[in-house]
Amino acid sequence: MIAAVSGGSKDPQAGGGDGQQPITAAAVAAQVGGTLIGDGSIEVSGFAPLDRAGPSELSIFSHRRYGQWFATSRAGVVLISPELADLAGTPTTRIVVAKPVDAMVSLLARFHRQEPRAQGIHPSAVIAHGVRLGEGVTIDPFVVIGDGAVIGDRSWISAHAVIGAGSVLGKEVRVHASAVVYPFTELGDRVTLHSGARVGREGFGFVPQANGVVRIPHAGRCILEHDVEVGANSCIDRGSVDDTIIGAGTKLDNLVHIAHNVRVGRGCFLAAQAAVAGSTRIGDGVQIGGQVGISGHVTIGAQVNLAGGAGVIGNVPAGETWSGYPARPHRDHLRASAAIARLAKIVRPLEQLVSKQASVGQADRESDGSVT
Repeated sequence: MIAAVSGGSKDPQAGGGDGQQPITAAAVAAQVGGTLIGDGSIEVSGFAPLDRAGPSELSIFSHRRYGQWFATSRAGVVLISPELADLAGTPTTRIVVAKPVDAMVSLLARFHRQEPRAQGIHPSAVIAHGVRLGEGVTIDPFVVIGDGAVIGDRSWISAHAVIGAGSVLGKEVRVHASAVVYPFTELGDRVTLHSGARVGREGFGFVPQANGVVRIPHAGRCILEHDVEVGANSCIDRGSVDDTIIGAGTKLDNLVHIAHNVRVGRGCFLAAQAAVAGSTRIGDGVQIGGQVGISGHVTIGAQVNLAGGAGVIGNVPAGETWSGYPARPHRDHLRASAAIARLAKIVRPLEQLVSKQASVGQADRESDGSVT
């Protein structure tokens, strides 16, 4: 039985933070290496945007576009960039730091409680013969681990997750509730799978034959290298005749699909609802926006940016930014869109001109007797 949590719920209009110990402005300045202006004894216990922050919350001001919020903000302490440090505004306690966003990231963890983690293996977990568990592993209720799987040190498998037979998970892997690692999948160290993720399933491979459609056996592996993160309800297929590989440090948002035999480079970012068809190659450092579709057997060069909604049907050279459908260099797409917008304005006059010329031609033919 789980005991009820005492205390009322947090005001939904309040900012970030969930009850951690407060910290003084002076301590914040010391932690981020900033210069303190104002009262260093002021305490903050949460983080919030300028327009919603209260006197006990920390906020950030890094761009002039938020100047109107800063002018009336109630934030107790503000992380602020040097060029904005002297700007007029109600917050008087300011911490001047060269990169306020980076400073904010380093502080956010302090204002949020860590998810409680039980120790050891819950009695309801089903662990097959030959499973090897590392030191400090946590296995939560109703987890299923198949025969011969390996779970690395300090990994944490949450409730109802399934780890298939023969899979190998590295150290400090985090598999959230109801995620599934299919058999013989390989996860590197510090990989995170969020709830509902499906990794290593057979891809969408079928061959029409005289007696019906036959599935192609998938003999390839699914390999996620170190520090990969897979968002909720995302799917990564195993290879058919090759391996599907997600490079180290790559991050996938929710609802991303990676098909069989795809190779994604290191340090890539794929936003929600992006989909990559089979046997595509994606270089290092590629950023893919939401709802981007990439057709199969194409190559995306390193450091490419694909804007949200782009439809990629051919190779993209390294270092370029493409957008639109079909995707093309971003500047070309903007020009084409602008031309279509201008064309819409002249369609009616053009139709009127064509109709007028047709009427004149008809009249000329009637006058010279060519039309009876």
